[in-house]
Amino acid sequence: MPYTTAGKNAMLDALGVTHVSAHDGAPGDSGANEISGGSYARQSITFASASSGAIDSSNTPVIPIPAGATVDQLGFWDSLSGGNCLATADVTNEVFGSAGNYTVTDADLDLNG
Repeated sequence: MPYTTAGKNAMLDALGVTHVSAHDGAPGDSGANEISGGSYARQSITFASASSGAIDSSNTPVIPIPAGATVDQLGFWDSLSGGNCLATADVTNEVFGSAGNYTVTDADLDLNG
């Protein structure tokens, strides 16, 4: 059954994503392969109200990444630690030879695909 745009917007507005994480492999449903070590921590992320069946991030989280890590996926969570992985996204691989920051410049969660 297809959802209407109003239905998609309601689902996305109720989703409850509050944090974004970096992963070095597919997170799957459990949020596996989350980066760890150094000063790594999930970061707060906010979204504008849903429109046309999608939500767009409204801030620019900066995730500290330890040396030797490769970021190739993002996870979207309902808490800072533990909690539920609610969505994931593939990103272009970024290799960190030394500790650095991964900046999430634009995150879109879209139910139209």
